[in-house]
Amino acid sequence: MGQIRKRHSAAFKAKVALEAAKQQKMVSELAKEHQVHPVQISQWKKQLLDGIEGLFEPASAPRRPDPDKLQAELYEQIGRLQMELSWVEKKLGA
Repeated sequence: MGQIRKRHSAAFKAKVALEAAKQQKMVSELAKEHQVHPVQISQWKKQLLDGIEGLFEPASAPRRPDPDKLQAELYEQIGRLQMELSWVEKKLGA
């Protein structure tokens, strides 16, 4: 049978990722110490380093919307408006 997945808290992940980022111990040593796979520690470390720049952005600065999501919403709105326009033209023409 397979093993049950462990769920780690955000605080635990941050602690392990920070230890990995400090590079005072090897990832394999941290993996044995915390009983986590080395690849998982590397992923948490990458996540930490990728998201750290967000800590220094001003809180009032607006976040950039996801361009793909924004584009999908705009296309949806265009389609709806075109349908309404054709309906109005049809009613006025009849």
